[in-house]
Amino acid sequence: MASHLFSPISFRGTTLNNRIVVSSMCQYLADDGSANDWHLMHYGQYAMGAGALVFLEATHVSPEGRITPRCLGLYSDENEAELKRVIDFCKLHGVAKFGIQLAHAGRKGSNHTPLNGSGPLSEAEGAWQRLGPSGEAYADWPAPQALDSDGLAMVKAQFVQSAERAARLDIDVAELHGGHGYLLHQFVSPIANRRNDGYGGPLENRLRFPLEVFEAVRAVWPENRPAAVRFSATDWVDDGFNVDEAVVYARELKALGCDFIDVTSGGMDPSQKIELGPGYQVHLADRIRREVDIPVMAVGMITDPHQAEEIIASGKADLAALARGIMDDPHWAWHAAKALGAKTEYPDQYVRCNPDVWKV
Repeated sequence: MASHLFSPISFRGTTLNNRIVVSSMCQYLADDGSANDWHLMHYGQYAMGAGALVFLEATHVSPEGRITPRCLGLYSDENEAELKRVIDFCKLHGVAKFGIQLAHAGRKGSNHTPLNGSGPLSEAEGAWQRLGPSGEAYADWPAPQALDSDGLAMVKAQFVQSAERAARLDIDVAELHGGHGYLLHQFVSPIANRRNDGYGGPLENRLRFPLEVFEAVRAVWPENRPAAVRFSATDWVDDGFNVDEAVVYARELKALGCDFIDVTSGGMDPSQKIELGPGYQVHLADRIRREVDIPVMAVGMITDPHQAEEIIASGKADLAALARGIMDDPHWAWHAAKALGAKTEYPDQYVRCNPDVWKV
């Protein structure tokens, strides 16, 4: 029987030759937002066939939108030029399509990198003013500045400008990061959004700004290229954003031309209670797919080829995304194809290790 995991799928003018996706993984090694040789090596290895689609790490739309000073950005000409070098190299030598995850950290910005202890930067360390839907702080971190109408317009324009830069780089898929407690997630969650205007309160209002941002990005993103949203389908906290609301969110995104939803969870509040285990978020993707009739990407402790095959074959999700599993094994897709009796792409330089050529 043919493998479902290694069957093609198309979104607009983009066809993926299998359903394996390399999920975004922050590297915290950019220079003033710009990619460097680390990114050339890191993404170059995944371009060889780690998945049909490789997402860049969270790529921030402004300096103050970064999680840390070493986060990747796409808000300047220098950022664009350095990322072009990486993407051009990967597309010249690799076989994967590339996606970008446009992001703004909001109240969770201005932090140390995890390699340096994490937690908020001090003023002496170059801390910057965090932004948020309202003045509610994350845990005991410094409170953000609530975005006024000019601030909302500024952030939306930053997303649009970064999307335009990504289009010039020949990125195949644009994704907005609306999860893990970052700015767009902060708007939809009542935990972070305490506004009393048209962008706060009932769900319709809390969804308004992220939907406006997606609509603006979709308007400038090439019509023949897919646009998606990653969002946290639940905060895993009582009285937080939940999967019932996520279904409504996905339905509204679909109406605006969203091509698929990348379904993750959590990150809004440190009191979250998550029952971790293999595929622990797949049920969230499954529900959104069934109730909204929109393609979804499942992510979260998907590590085994047969596990990923079952997720796709059973209709729980249309795409399976891996992060740590592919970081551990950049040739995961090659090995999965062998385990499932399927075929997958190899770059010309590596074709001699294809089992069809060299039986092992």
